[in-house]
Amino acid sequence: MSLGAGIFLFAVGAILAFAVNVSVDWVNLQVIGYILMAAGLVGIILGIVLITRKRTATSTTATGVDPVSGESVRRSVRTEDQI
Repeated sequence: MSLGAGIFLFAVGAILAFAVNVSVDWVNLQVIGYILMAAGLVGIILGIVLITRKRTATSTTATGVDPVSGESVRRSVRTEDQI
């Protein structure tokens, strides 16, 4: 779930819990609103955690001499790992 979807669920839940004044016999809209707000809050927290997770970058450099031409050769490789 993305951060935007979590905010959307929280907003819809708040509207159902606090702004809608309709009574339906087979469902309690206020409870549905609270459930959507909780789901939205979980989505917001997960979205923030996924955005701020750490990544590590490793750079490896190898130098050597080309045996044919005698020139110095340098090779650089960068890898990114997710923790």
